[in-house]
Amino acid sequence: MTALEPRMQHFDTAPLAIATPAADRLRSWPVRRRPLLREIADMFAVTLNRALDAMPWAHALHRRALARLEYTEVAFSVGARPDLDGLRIAFLTDLHVGSFLDEDTLLDVCEDVVRRGPDLICLGGDLVNSREEELDLLDRPLRALRAPLGVYAVPGNHDHRWIADMGDWQDFLERRGVQVLANRGRRVTRGSSGFWLCGVDDLTDGRPDLRRALHGRSAGEPTLLLAHQPDHFPEAAEQGVDLVLSGHTHGGQVGLMGWTPITHTRHGLVRGDFRRAESRLYVSRGVGATVLPFRVGAAPEIPIIELVAER
Repeated sequence: MTALEPRMQHFDTAPLAIATPAADRLRSWPVRRRPLLREIADMFAVTLNRALDAMPWAHALHRRALARLEYTEVAFSVGARPDLDGLRIAFLTDLHVGSFLDEDTLLDVCEDVVRRGPDLICLGGDLVNSREEELDLLDRPLRALRAPLGVYAVPGNHDHRWIADMGDWQDFLERRGVQVLANRGRRVTRGSSGFWLCGVDDLTDGRPDLRRALHGRSAGEPTLLLAHQPDHFPEAAEQGVDLVLSGHTHGGQVGLMGWTPITHTRHGLVRGDFRRAESRLYVSRGVGATVLPFRVGAAPEIPIIELVAER
């Protein structure tokens, strides 16, 4: 895990989220206008991704990368709440199923996660990659994910961009036992103690509303936020969120001699552990890959967050 770089002290303090009334059912929003060069680059990347996905050797490269999957232990203090001590949360993000990752392989990953006995499982978005029909590949893997305190998810930018109706995306997940927390929260309890678990819609392709997600939490209650993109962190820290779990960056996916050419974050929040005041962010490198079927210097990762109570 890495320490927060000094440049992180110079965050723009303006809220990043767009506060809008959010219904319980997810909506699909019009695609925001992007610079022409960005659109061209995105379409080139998708075309390359789909072409490589048709190559058996590309799938073999992805399986080799996935063989290096790391389970990262992350301790998170919850103060004097003994009933929460030892509670474990598995965080899977950026599956990008259908992009070199097939249903059977993902099912193996999900079954391995369940065998590790987490109390709670969270999905951090980008479950599909670039085709709506990839959603069907999540059927058996999602049914395999079971935990005593539930399975929760938030959407990512790929989900929004390639699923025509995000309400259908939400229905698909919830029919398979996954509760979607897009601009919503709920209290998770064990014994006499609890914490506020909440999530926001995607930062760029959705309509996130952090205030709505935090509505209902009690003063001083530990708060855990699921946010696909780590650039939610400045606003979350201002609102007193204790821990943010994000993905999106793939840890850079490809690093060259310590340099990561593409980061997908304005604030340098590429991977690992970051802190601001009393708030903390953990950015997972994620499970899958996109555009290219391999990773260099950024092995796939599933963080396991263990709650630790003061003794």
